[in-house]
Formats: sequence, C-alpha cells, structure tokens
Amino acid sequence: MELIKTETQSLDRKVLVVEDEAIVARDIQMRLQDLGYDVPLTVSSGEQAIVKAGEIKPNMIMMDISLKGQMLGTEAACIIREKYDIPVIFLTAYSDDKTLESAKKSEPMGYIAKPIEKNDLRITLEMAFYKAKMESERKELTKKLQEALDEIKTLKGIIPICAACKKIRNDVGFWQSVEQYVEQFTDAQFSHGICPECISRLYPEYNDVKI
Repeated sequence: MELIKTETQSLDRKVLVVEDEAIVARDIQMRLQDLGYDVPLTVSSGEQAIVKAGEIKPNMIMMDISLKGQMLGTEAACIIREKYDIPVIFLTAYSDDKTLESAKKSEPMGYIAKPIEKNDLRITLEMAFYKAKMESERKELTKKLQEALDEIKTLKGIIPICAACKKIRNDVGFWQSVEQYVEQFTDAQFSHGICPECISRLYPEYNDVKI
C-alpha cells in the first residue's frame, strides 16, 4: 500500500528543471529529490524545455530566466503555458522591476532567488503545487458550468403565434398555449395573475380596488 501511495505521489510531483549551469542544475535536482519530487532530467535552454515539456509532461517546471540559446526563460515559459498549460516557477539572480514585469506575462506560480535556500525551495514548491491544484479545479468547474449552460434549452428564431388566441405552433405543427410552449423549451415556470387593464375590462366593479 505504501509503495502504491509513493508511486502516485511521484506521478503527481514531476518537476522539470531548466538551468544552464550544470552544477546548479544538478544541485537543484538532488534537493528536489530529497524533498520527494520526481526530477527525471534537467535541460539548459528554453528550446529544450519546450521539447521536453511536451515529451515528459511534468506537473511543474523550475526555469531560470537567463538561459543558453536564443530564448529567455520568460519566453519559453509563455510558449509552454500556451501549448501544454504547465505551471512555471522562475529561478533568477535578478530581481529588478523590468525582469519581474517580463516574467509576469507567463503567469508564474512563484519565484526563487539565487542562491537557493532549501527551505525557500520547499515552501515555494508546496505553495506552487497547491495553487496549481486550485487553478486546475477552478478550470474544471468552469468547464462543467459551461457545459451545463450549453445544455439549457433556449428559444430562438421566429415563433409562429396565433393573432387571436395567442397559441404557439410548435415544430411538429401542434398549437400550444404560451405557458406550455415556454415551459417545454426553457426552465421558466409561470404563476398567474391579472393585469390592471384586464381587471378594468372584465371586472369593472373592482376598478377602485388596489391589487
């Protein structure tokens, strides 16, 4: 039972590390593994990160902002977010406003400043996974709500209605009362009353009575 639990946790806690300094990348990988995360590999460029994100489908990516190659970590994170919807945590030695503003575009789950402290790593990862879980549940709920709204019956188009009795002709040629027709094709229900004009016409003796 414990083995099954551990394997399940590992499947849900796969992290891809993107860091162009090999020693730093290996250190992060080992620290994450010590914390119970599955870190199958590390890569050193944004281009590699995009490819490997599609191949191994990690649950989280830890990405340095400054990387080897033609692509910044912020650019790679935006592409990965759009293509695979995988959350990203940025690693950076730079905390200036311009860098942070650029990083915001990929909606990261957090930032870790270098040099990395083990406790900061642990807290940031746990918070990021929690936020990612909440975001996933929110998206699923939104999807279900949209599906429910799509299934709601609505009236549209031209509706044939009798000029005399006000009955409506349905799609198969039968005439129904307005109440029956609307209740059949929507979730609306009717309650009945009488308007002031009809009171005056049908019950003139009650004209002075306030309804």
